[in-house]
Amino acid sequence: MVVKAKKQSVKEQTAAERERSPAAPGRGRRARESRAQPQSSLNACRAGSLSALLRSRLGLGPAASFRLLTVFALAVTAGFLHWHHLFHLFENDRHFSHMSALEKEMAFRTEMGLYYSYFKTIIEAPTFLNGLHLIMNDRLTEYPLVINTLKRFNLYPEVVLASWYRVYSSIMDFFRIPTKMCWSINRGEGLEPVESCEGLGDPAYFYITFVFLLNGVMMSLFYVYGAYLSGSRLGGAVTVLCFFFNHGESTRVMWTPPLRESFSYPFLVLQMLLLTYILRSRKPSRNAILALCVSNVVFMLPWQFAQFVLLTQVASLFVSYVLGYLSPDKMQTILTTHMVALGVCFVLMFGNSMLLTSFYASSLISIWGIIALRDRFRETFRAGLITWVMQCLAWVVTTVILKFMLAVVLGASDDAHISSLIKSKFTSYKDFDTMMYTCAAEFDFMEVETVLRYIKTLLLPVNVLLVSIIAGRTLKDVVSFLRHPSPAEPENDNGSDQSEKLVRGVMVYHSLQLLAFAVLAVLIMRLKLFLTPHMCLMASLLCSRQLFGWLGEKLKHQAAVLAILSIMAVQGVTNLQYQWGIMGEFSNLPQEELLEWIKENTPQSAVFAGAMPTMASVKLSTGRAIVNHPHYEDAGLRERTKLVYAMYSRKPVEVVKRNLISLQVDYFILEDSWCTRRSRPGCSMPEIWDVEDPQNAGKTPLYTASLRSALL
Repeated sequence: MVVKAKKQSVKEQTAAERERSPAAPGRGRRARESRAQPQSSLNACRAGSLSALLRSRLGLGPAASFRLLTVFALAVTAGFLHWHHLFHLFENDRHFSHMSALEKEMAFRTEMGLYYSYFKTIIEAPTFLNGLHLIMNDRLTEYPLVINTLKRFNLYPEVVLASWYRVYSSIMDFFRIPTKMCWSINRGEGLEPVESCEGLGDPAYFYITFVFLLNGVMMSLFYVYGAYLSGSRLGGAVTVLCFFFNHGESTRVMWTPPLRESFSYPFLVLQMLLLTYILRSRKPSRNAILALCVSNVVFMLPWQFAQFVLLTQVASLFVSYVLGYLSPDKMQTILTTHMVALGVCFVLMFGNSMLLTSFYASSLISIWGIIALRDRFRETFRAGLITWVMQCLAWVVTTVILKFMLAVVLGASDDAHISSLIKSKFTSYKDFDTMMYTCAAEFDFMEVETVLRYIKTLLLPVNVLLVSIIAGRTLKDVVSFLRHPSPAEPENDNGSDQSEKLVRGVMVYHSLQLLAFAVLAVLIMRLKLFLTPHMCLMASLLCSRQLFGWLGEKLKHQAAVLAILSIMAVQGVTNLQYQWGIMGEFSNLPQEELLEWIKENTPQSAVFAGAMPTMASVKLSTGRAIVNHPHYEDAGLRERTKLVYAMYSRKPVEVVKRNLISLQVDYFILEDSWCTRRSRPGCSMPEIWDVEDPQNAGKTPLYTASLRSALL
């Protein structure tokens, strides 16, 4: 039984007493109501002024201004609902409001704890610049190496949030405004009471609040995106409702706030919205291009995986160009924007070689060259299908060659495990690194249950219908072109033909992007977090008059869409009720005791090794140095982890001891669960090591031998 007892400072008590002081008898409600009436008039005046401003600045009529204001209001509502939904799920799952500071840190498991530790470092440093220097010259994460964690781990979100926290705390302290409420929590079961704090003054609360706010803004963008793509406010509602109905398949930010995707993905939604606007524009403005460039930068900076997503985007755009839906000039403009954004990220990431040696960077160069040589392709090959095939073939070949050439020249091998992971999906290839990924469910192939869940909410059937209709129309355009080849480009057509072709081009691009995300999700289940939201976005096209104008009157069309939404809601509401019914309370007493023991019984200079998730918690909560951690994307770190994980192999104890001594390890944390757990056949640690170390296969595992020696 958890008992929550209020614990306040003097300032906080004073503020609370003011809040509880009663109004004069018989006057309070009427007084509040009398004050509310002028406020309503003021709001009406503000709404009228805003409408007049839209008409004067944007040249919109009253009806258009009203529609724009409606879209804005609905978008804000969707964002608020999503923010509240995320906070509600997170609180229900963890009981975060009743956790001590240590328990909150432990709740950020695996790499989440690693990322949060740098936020903690900056806010606890004497000054912001001192904290920034500490994370850029870090000796605790890969002891005894000194590394720039801002370069390695995409930590710009933590830097920004830490700076905001310091500013917020300073301002609140200056005005003596309380920023948090602390409570004494009786945990029962003979455990000592702990202090738990709520409010933005608590670092963990501040951190997750802004993560959830950002993802609330993301939902607002989704509403605007769906409305713009479909040309209907109802289309925005379809996108938002589909997202909520399939929420468990669309995001995991409510369970894992500090992960990089939580900060990065909302900016991808903004980037794709801007790209859609540019694709629809005859001649996009410089401001639109600049906005696209900035959104590319803020999408790539927080997440090392962003380059693979942008690769699928560039590939989809290239196919649209090849099919004639995108002019060479516009394609080159978009490519230039991507190149500039990549260059900016390369500088801000202190020359991170993974950016330049990626397939994404090579693809940009390759496509640029193909477009520049488009006349040569037409002269060499017969115009039409052969030219298209040769352009696509040239793109694939040159991209692969450029990628491996750049990797050799720059001596980069950090992303070699990605190639090995893809290779293992199509062949019987196995090694230690690929099995560390593939033995985790989120990196396995997509489960059949996921597809069934898509079907139950009608999300998959609706998308199959939409893509089939778009593919049919595209096929007609292709056949027409092959029969009557014309050098005309989308921007060179006239009037309504040009607008119609631009709209069709946008739909073709989104269909291709959907197929690319589907391939990624099928290969790696974790990447369904790109597929599901894009399926929700595509569902907005149910409201497109360009696709479904044949249904007749607009009212009849909207009635059909509402009927489909009603059917979706049957399973969708069930899914939401299941999420709302998740009730948990985080507790990990063995780990809590371990961390407390480390803080009390080891010197500050002690160096630890062990399982990657536990090492993140050790660094975060004790401030001790570690030699390995959960951020597995670095080649050197992967080698270090293999040396540490040899403790779970069948190697001789002398070899393992020599490895740990070479890493200057003082303490090794041996966990029973890592010795015995097996997610599926072939995935226990000794079995993984048998692939890497066949000469010792069949011997007694080292941890078993160590346990026997300890018992004897």
